[in-house]
Amino acid sequence: MNKIERLKLIEGNFSYDESKEILSSLFSSKINFHKIKNWSSHERFGKDDEIAQERIPALKKEMEKLQTLLLEAKATKKRLLVTSEIHITLVDE
Repeated sequence: MNKIERLKLIEGNFSYDESKEILSSLFSSKINFHKIKNWSSHERFGKDDEIAQERIPALKKEMEKLQTLLLEAKATKKRLLVTSEIHITLVDE
């Protein structure tokens, strides 16, 4: 049987500035992770990391959606209720 864990990463009601800082940082960190992974693949194997090549543009697209939402919140003087949960499943190799 596989073990499943759920971890709360973000849970709160945030201002525009707080939301921008928290969420932009998360997306940027993940994009940088894939950029480094791709660079490492180039150095070690002389080729792109296929997963990184797919994830970088996908994450940038999500970041654009985030920016639109943040600007809407700022323009309408709304706060953002943000929740994020990570689901982790231990699986056999």
